[in-house]
Amino acid sequence: MRLYRKEGNTIQILCFPNENVEKGDYLQVEDPKQNKALLIQVINVQFANVPGILEELLRDSTNNGDIIHGENLDPLDVASQITLIQDARLLICKIRGTVQNGKLSVSSAWLPSRSQSNIKKLSTTTLAKLLKINDKLPIYIGDTKEFSPLKIDAAALDGSLNIVTGKKETGKSHFSKLLVLSLIEHGAPVVVLDLNGEYANLGYASDGKKNQHYSKIHVLTPAGNFKVTLPQIGLRVMFNILIHALNLPGTSAREFRRTWRLLKKQGKLNLHELGEAIRNLQCNYHVKDALFSRYYALVNSGFFTDNPSEAMTLEDCFRKIQTGGALAVNLRDTSFVDRQIVVEYLLGKLVEMLTGWKLKAVFLFAEEAHLYLRETYWNDIVTRMRHFGVFTTFVTNQPDTIRENIYRQVDNIFLFNFTSERDLETVSRAAKVDSETVKSIARDLPPQYCLLLGRVVKDFPIVVKVRALDVQTMGQTRLFFN
Repeated sequence: MRLYRKEGNTIQILCFPNENVEKGDYLQVEDPKQNKALLIQVINVQFANVPGILEELLRDSTNNGDIIHGENLDPLDVASQITLIQDARLLICKIRGTVQNGKLSVSSAWLPSRSQSNIKKLSTTTLAKLLKINDKLPIYIGDTKEFSPLKIDAAALDGSLNIVTGKKETGKSHFSKLLVLSLIEHGAPVVVLDLNGEYANLGYASDGKKNQHYSKIHVLTPAGNFKVTLPQIGLRVMFNILIHALNLPGTSAREFRRTWRLLKKQGKLNLHELGEAIRNLQCNYHVKDALFSRYYALVNSGFFTDNPSEAMTLEDCFRKIQTGGALAVNLRDTSFVDRQIVVEYLLGKLVEMLTGWKLKAVFLFAEEAHLYLRETYWNDIVTRMRHFGVFTTFVTNQPDTIRENIYRQVDNIFLFNFTSERDLETVSRAAKVDSETVKSIARDLPPQYCLLLGRVVKDFPIVVKVRALDVQTMGQTRLFFN
């Protein structure tokens, strides 16, 4: 390999067919005179545009069709050299940093010698050592192209906002389950908003037997084993539900607050008494009608109960996972409105518990986030709530549904294959690397291959094949023709 050209932070390298280099690989351009090396990443591979190459290819194509009798003589072995030039490649690379005395820095304000530099391929294992990716809390993601294991530090997810995205059937949900189980192993509490019931069987191995995670996976089904009473909810959380999930107007909300406080003072705060109080209200007809419609939405959800023996408090649930575990909230059979009610209740109670230090922190996984991002106050999650200790991971195949102000605060992106230019453009705006890298590498990723971006890899993009899990993931697409 030879250094050919540099424009801005882009370097072009001449490469011959026997030098196996692919997209995503890292190269080290060593300059012996300056005693340092430039670290670059291949983002595209092209044929070298050599003058006269088109004429030579056309001549070869024409000669192939002719029947020529005799013996080919090539004493100087010119044909092999021509073939080598025809197959020469041009590697389009981006500068990532400088290596000097075994230390890596992001500085790139120098230029190595074109004639004296030595270029060699850098293994992902060596790169990880240069990046000093800690493995105190290792999460084994998968294997690199050199078949070496790649581990990230769970601490890089602590306090972070993450996005797992890619088109369907590329491995997003599988990867998010891997993160959930790894965090559990390190003693972290996890809450999963599970829209498709994919996390319910994480406690079972693929052969149907219980695995080591069985006692740490707790499935909550709204209107099933997950019900709450009005006194457990509290006025503030109920207000979030009425306003954000059920769109209660301001005038009706003020009347509801007065009614709630009166029932609480009288010791009659339950669903039945709330319905009677609304029925007996002496107020505007439209206000009363608005309150009744929201009241029946609460009752019909089946999520609320007046029987304390049926109720389950989140405090009790979190005691089960305080040393590591997951609460999988199964929203599979929940209607759109009921789903909003449950999500708002969870978010509101999480903030209450965190502000009261009943809970240190929690990792929240929002599966299929694009289905409810527009209807809930996610801005509060990524700004205010993360300071309280809610560290969110969005999982979606529609990155353009996530608001731009959320992307601006993203710490890590786990990117699977995308072919849509619009989707790639959306993700590239959030990534802390150039958009050309994101678009070029992500477009050619095979299924189960992931491009890691952000804090977990110290902002050095790395491609990895995600490892398999011996669990019942339940996320495969159901097919008719097997």
